[in-house]
Amino acid sequence: MVGCIREFFFNRKYIAVTHGSELNLSQCILKIITNNSLKRFSEIIAVSNYTKSLIENLKLSNVVVIPNAINENDWNEKLIKKGTFSGNLNLITVGNVTKRKGQLNVIRQLPNLIKKYPALQYHCVGIPTEKEQFLIKSKKLKVASHITFHGRVNEDKLKELLIDSDIFVMLSGKTKSGDVEGFGIAILEANALGIPAIGTRYCGIEDAISNYKSGILISNPEKLLSAIENIKGDYVNYKINARKWAMEHTWDRIIKKYIKIFEH
Repeated sequence: MVGCIREFFFNRKYIAVTHGSELNLSQCILKIITNNSLKRFSEIIAVSNYTKSLIENLKLSNVVVIPNAINENDWNEKLIKKGTFSGNLNLITVGNVTKRKGQLNVIRQLPNLIKKYPALQYHCVGIPTEKEQFLIKSKKLKVASHITFHGRVNEDKLKELLIDSDIFVMLSGKTKSGDVEGFGIAILEANALGIPAIGTRYCGIEDAISNYKSGILISNPEKLLSAIENIKGDYVNYKINARKWAMEHTWDRIIKKYIKIFEH
């Protein structure tokens, strides 16, 4: 908004980077203000094709998709997960513990998953915003002993938890307020350590997962078990492809796309 005002008075060019939720506001007046502001930017960068789709109704010709990126030095090859799929099945989600991030969608599937993997453990890493609500649900489903809420952890602990996991899971959904997943950078961070991912369609996660290569995209949570079985059956290749996919999204590659926009 500030950039738009400055452009109007000082004839400067400004670029907007859009992520997702700010384009899907449920309040009409805020949506109108946001849309009018976007029309005044010289260039608009969307972090995913899904994010771009949220403003297709504006019929703007200056929108380009540039995905989020990771710092390669933080996820070097020395840290890559060793070995193959564990027999116990360790799942992990990294992100604010909320309905939007999808931990509850995973919890609802645990009774079915535990029939196949009795020793399954699900690790939730991130700010425990809705932890108590999710705990209540997990107790009703009798799966609480299979879930660990770690809260916020430092970088070393995060990497340790990721390496000990078999599959990264992010079954994100859209909330009533319009909050949506614009991309899913945590997926790439897991991929960088050789951890395949399973994520939901119809959000920015579609751009964060190379389907049937770095992981699997599913249309609804009920398909989680079949996706796990698919990855388990070809785990080594998924692990290799996950790392390759992550390395296509390092800042030294992605920043060139930004520079091209700036120069233009």
